[in-house]
Amino acid sequence: MGGPSCLIGITAATEPARWGVWNQLADLAPHGYAVTVQRAGGVAVLLPADPEVAGDPGGLLDRLNGLILGGGADVDPATYGAEAGPRTADTRPERDEFELALTRAALEKDLPFLGICRGFQMMNIAAGGTLEQHLPDVVGHERHRTVPGQFDEHEVELISGSRVAGICGAERLLVNSHHHQGLGRIADGLEVTGAAIPDHIAEAVEVPGKSFALGVQWHPEEHQGDLLIRALVDAARARMRT
Repeated sequence: MGGPSCLIGITAATEPARWGVWNQLADLAPHGYAVTVQRAGGVAVLLPADPEVAGDPGGLLDRLNGLILGGGADVDPATYGAEAGPRTADTRPERDEFELALTRAALEKDLPFLGICRGFQMMNIAAGGTLEQHLPDVVGHERHRTVPGQFDEHEVELISGSRVAGICGAERLLVNSHHHQGLGRIADGLEVTGAAIPDHIAEAVEVPGKSFALGVQWHPEEHQGDLLIRALVDAARARMRT
């Protein structure tokens, strides 16, 4: 008999979906998240937005050993006190409220945490930062999201000695990216430890002093040999032992 399961919560999007004869709203996340957690020895638990939990997330987080905030729709600029720009669309305020509550509570509890793409952005907002609503207006190109529904590849440079560089075993990585928003003002308490090449847009952040609190703008779940999600599961399992 094995030990207790290492439960990793993965936030879900609520979106229209088609399968078989059905066309309904569904709570979903790309399969890569669950598969990567399972390969690392964890159990993936899907977390759709829940207003009751948003009001008091502690009970849910006490049942989890780690948390992944995944990708998805644009974040509502109201979450960081801004008006929506012309290129911000299809926001999901219920999901924003839920994920902000989960992020703040997870960081307070020092629950192993990984923010991916939208989740990376939510991490900055939860700590008091802002977003750039349309990166092409800032960097002058659209190479972080060239074609809707397809990933772009670009390099990131990681700071030597950072947690993320240590996990990935390199200071330069080729990553998959699909986003048109990015970090604006970096929140106090977050340290930028990775940036896109060549435009220097923030691509990785860490919370110093926490056991495992990382965010990346790219999609590690798209890489079969990913080390970041495995490191999250390892950190969650270590927390279980203590």
